[in-house]
Order: sequence, then structure tokens, then C-alpha cells
Amino acid sequence: MPLPTRPTRRSRDERGITTAEYAVGTAAGAGLAGLLYQLLTGGFGNTMLKTLFEHVLGLLGIG
Repeated sequence: MPLPTRPTRRSRDERGITTAEYAVGTAAGAGLAGLLYQLLTGGFGNTMLKTLFEHVLGLLGIG
């Protein structure tokens, strides 16, 4: 009489994980975009951008 075989362990179905990863990535990207928008539209952002452009123009010899 043959010995009973043990069922092989199947890998779990992970089709939904990709969707969850996209959702987390999208939420993180939206949060970062909101944070950058708040920084760049405030007084700090205006000063930072003005300083950056002046520096780049100075490096190029234009400003």
C-alpha cells in the first residue's frame, strides 16, 4: 500500500498587493506635492526661489 503524500504548499495569491502599493505610493506623492505647494507659495518659497535664480544667473554670468 503506497504512503499518503503530503500536499505541497502553494504560494499565496498576492494579486491585490500591487494595487495596495500603488494606492500607498499615490497617497504619499499627493502628500509630498501638497507640502511642496505650501512651502513654495509662502514667503519662504518666494525668497528661496529668488535666491536660487539669482545664484544660477550669477553662475551663468548673466545676472
